[in-house]
Amino acid sequence: MSENKLYDYLIVGAGFYGAICAHELVKRGKSVLVIEKRDHIGGNCYTRNVEGVHVHEYGPHIFHTNDNKIWEWINQFAEFNNYKNTPVANYKGEIYSLPFSMWTFAQMWGVKTPEEAKAKIESQRYDGKVTNLEEQALSLVGKDIYEKLIKGYTTKQWRKDPKELPASIIKRLPVRFTYDNNYFNDKYQGIPIGGYTQIFEKLFDGVNIKYNVDYFENREQWDAVAENVIYTGPIDKFFDYKHGDLEYKSIRWENELMDKDNHQGCAVMNYTDVEVPYTRVIEHKYFDDQNQKVTYVSKEFPQEYKRGVDPFYPVNDETNTAIYRKYKAMSDELPNVHFGGRLATYKYYDMHQVIAAALKDLETKIK
Repeated sequence: MSENKLYDYLIVGAGFYGAICAHELVKRGKSVLVIEKRDHIGGNCYTRNVEGVHVHEYGPHIFHTNDNKIWEWINQFAEFNNYKNTPVANYKGEIYSLPFSMWTFAQMWGVKTPEEAKAKIESQRYDGKVTNLEEQALSLVGKDIYEKLIKGYTTKQWRKDPKELPASIIKRLPVRFTYDNNYFNDKYQGIPIGGYTQIFEKLFDGVNIKYNVDYFENREQWDAVAENVIYTGPIDKFFDYKHGDLEYKSIRWENELMDKDNHQGCAVMNYTDVEVPYTRVIEHKYFDDQNQKVTYVSKEFPQEYKRGVDPFYPVNDETNTAIYRKYKAMSDELPNVHFGGRLATYKYYDMHQVIAAALKDLETKIK
């Protein structure tokens, strides 16, 4: 390390990718400074305790993976329960199981066997040329399921008519002809008992962190303190939007602590008609139910993304992918800056995928 540099690494962002890098680099004897724009660690996985309810502040996070090594790695830092994601769909007061399974088909049509369900879908399928999301959905699951469980939800989520969206968004929908309403197929599933924040507290143990710090407000100052930078923020912002803005889906929440022990009877209820302005209602206690006497509920609303709004889900269509490639080429020219995580690589990562990417990068790229 140069004499005028205080740290080996500056890490911008205290989410999963930054936390794993900080943890592993400190174990290697490297000096690390983490700066975080928010007032807490954990990124979008941050959970906080509200009267015994572990609230997923930025929406539900269910850990799931088939990778035994990743499962063993995360279990070093917390004990996981056996939570399975079994969301419910509400269409104008009609209740359906998700994902699409024999439960859904029985509720929709009164069918009882896979043969009956397949015949019903086949009778409604669109068999023309697929040119958009609506036609793709109709070709996969037919008219009834599309109209009640996909069309309105998709319109709200993307803020666009499904006819205007590319078919690639739903190349295939999970359709099961069994009475299994577990959303994920992964071998390992669960949520940490006591919430996710404890994991980050352990990952950042012994690491110097500064909160409420916007890297871009004093960029030259922060770059000057370390030999290397690990950047986990939006890649287009890093390069001052030189090639244009990347597009994201964004979300906002309306939250309420309720003086009762049960509001909707499940963790996640999707509202699939367009008349209801929110996409889903989250009842956080059911992620980690410890018989709390109160409940905490969040209504989730789609929000138009623009600069200054928190980015959540990348829109990986052809236009945005082409823009990202230009930023990626620029990032490759910076030997002392490493770009990692969901925003810096413009990828839709689940938690297990972020962990895998960080651990791989620490083996191959970050020395």
